[in-house]
Amino acid sequence: MSLSPRLQSQLEQLAFRFDELSQLLASPGAAGDTQRFQSLSKELGEIGPVLELLRRHQQRQRDRDEGGRMLLEEQDAELRALASEEVAAAEAELDQIEAALRIRLLPKDPNDDRSVFLEIRAGTGGEEAALFAGVLARMYTRYAESKGFGVVILSASDSERGGYKEVVLEISGRGAYSCLKFESGGHRVQRVPETETQGRIHTSACTVAVLPEVDTVSEITINPADLRIDTYRASGAGGQHINKTDSAIRITHVPSGMVVTCQEDRSQHKNRARAMALLQARLLEQEQEKQQSAAAQTRRLLVGSGDRSERIRTYNFPQGRITDHRINLTLYRLEAVLEGDLDAVIEPLIKEYQADLLQHMGDDL
Repeated sequence: MSLSPRLQSQLEQLAFRFDELSQLLASPGAAGDTQRFQSLSKELGEIGPVLELLRRHQQRQRDRDEGGRMLLEEQDAELRALASEEVAAAEAELDQIEAALRIRLLPKDPNDDRSVFLEIRAGTGGEEAALFAGVLARMYTRYAESKGFGVVILSASDSERGGYKEVVLEISGRGAYSCLKFESGGHRVQRVPETETQGRIHTSACTVAVLPEVDTVSEITINPADLRIDTYRASGAGGQHINKTDSAIRITHVPSGMVVTCQEDRSQHKNRARAMALLQARLLEQEQEKQQSAAAQTRRLLVGSGDRSERIRTYNFPQGRITDHRINLTLYRLEAVLEGDLDAVIEPLIKEYQADLLQHMGDDL
C-alpha cells in the first residue's frame, strides 16, 4: 500500500518544515527570544512523531517489497512460506501506520493544550441533584489528579446536605482541554436517594460546561467601564482568617449580565485575577457560539454539540451502569468511573470524533 498523493505531499512539507525548524533552533542567538524559542521547539516536537511514523511506513514498505520479490524468485517452500507471512504482516502494519498518520494530520484544535474552567450546576432533582454535583466534582478532581493536572475550587455554592448547587473548578495543565472538552452537556443520575424511604429510584440531573482558559487578554477585550466589582467575605472552609477579610470577589459584566465569583484564595488580588480569567473564558465561549451556530446547524460531530442542555450521559447506580448517549457506549463499571477512571469513557469519544472528522474530510487526507 502506498500513501495517497495528497497525504504524501503533506508529509513532505512537514519534513521540510522539520529541517527548517532544526536549523532555526540551532542558529546563534536562537534562545535569546524565549517565547519564540519555546514556540519553535513545541512545533518541532509535534512534527517529530509524525516523521517517525513515516520512516516506519517506508521501512515496512521495503520489507513488503522484499517479501514479494522472494515469493516470485524463491523455489524453497519453507522460505516462500516465511516470505508470505512477512508480506501479510507488513501490509497489516502499513494499514495501521497510514491510519495513525491520517489522525496525526487532522486539524488540531487550538484550545487542546489549554487549562480549563469546569462548571457544574445542579439541575432537575433538588437536593439529590446537588449531591450528584458533588459526586461529579469529586470524579473530575480525581481524574485530573491522575493526569497530573492541578485542581482548584474557584467558587462553590453548597447545598444543605453537603453537595453543590454550583461549583467551578480550575483544572490546570497542558492538554487539560483535550481530555475534558467532550464533558460539556447534561449528566443524568438514576439512584435511590438517601431520603427515599420506599426504595424508589429517582432521576436527577446536572449540567457541565468546560471552558478553555484564555491565554491573553487580546483574545477577548473587556471594557473596564462595563464591569462592576464587589468584594465580600468568603464563606465555607478556610478557618477563621477567611471570614475576617473581604477577600472574595464578585465581578458583574453589565452588558451581558454575566456574573463570576472567586473566593478560593486569601488574597483579594489573586481572586480578582482568577475571576477575570473565568469571565474572559465565558465571554469567549459566548462569542464563539455565535460564530459557529450556522455551521453547527449543517454539520454536527457525532460526539454532540457541547450544548449544556444536551443530555450526554446517564449514571445508573442500581445497575452499576454508565451510558454515553452520543456514541451509544455502555459500560458496567460505574464505581471505577466515579473514582476518576474516566479514560474508559473519554478515549472512545476522542476516537469517534477523529473518525467523524476523517469521514467528513474525505479526500483531503
